[in-house]
Amino acid sequence: MTHTILITGASSGIGKATARLFAERGWNVVATMRNTDDGADLAHDNILVTRLDLVDNTSIASAFAAGMERFGSIDVLLNNAGYGAYGPLEATPMDTIRRQFEVNFFGLIEATKAAMPIMRAQKAGIIINISSVGGRMTYPLGTLYHSSKYAVEGLSEALHYELWPLGLRVKIIEPGGVKTDFGGRSFEFTTDPNLTDYQPMVDAMTTAMANMDTSSHQEPADVAEVIWNAATDGSDQMRYVSGDGAASLLSGRYDLGQDEAFVAGLRKNFGL
Repeated sequence: MTHTILITGASSGIGKATARLFAERGWNVVATMRNTDDGADLAHDNILVTRLDLVDNTSIASAFAAGMERFGSIDVLLNNAGYGAYGPLEATPMDTIRRQFEVNFFGLIEATKAAMPIMRAQKAGIIINISSVGGRMTYPLGTLYHSSKYAVEGLSEALHYELWPLGLRVKIIEPGGVKTDFGGRSFEFTTDPNLTDYQPMVDAMTTAMANMDTSSHQEPADVAEVIWNAATDGSDQMRYVSGDGAASLLSGRYDLGQDEAFVAGLRKNFGL
């Protein structure tokens, strides 16, 4: 039996790498994205490229319907689409704050709710949510991004209990640094120069980010392999950390055992 995975945010990065990997290994793939022109190179007999915008509920329902019509089942949902909004909270308009949660959290919920009736009818299915090490630790000026990913972590863990008796599984992927466009079109930074009290921190963070060494960041294909494992290992494992850097960060966060020590270390590293 051929299985089917539906992927949000499949136009680039982790989503596109995962679409290619699953298709190469014989799965059907529903590769969804806001602009289907970005996925023209994915189109294949076992890959359906279709539109899905996480802030457009109609497009979510239509994408699932198209996937079911083409392949007859959706066995895995990969909630991958998202972006990072950073900057001082006081300087950030509420519209920006709401959009961060509309995409990273509420859109993920809408996609999950669309998958659940299909999977309940099949009495099987896996929901895989892309979180981040940023869902278990934070960096300065990341109040919006990190809180949205912490929300994904809490949602996923609690939903695990609801779906377990139905034969469905919820899994969480926590990548560290990945060579994607997260710092480009998937990144939004807001500041207000008139709020001068925050400028030393803004300057320190922008300098640190500009000088960040990304040479050791994992490739999207590396994260796709972790997603493959989560989808196919048949285990009850809930969390999958992706990348040595992610494992090191989380180990440092929790092995220290003291919030104060970890936070003090980050402040020192970013010159705050």
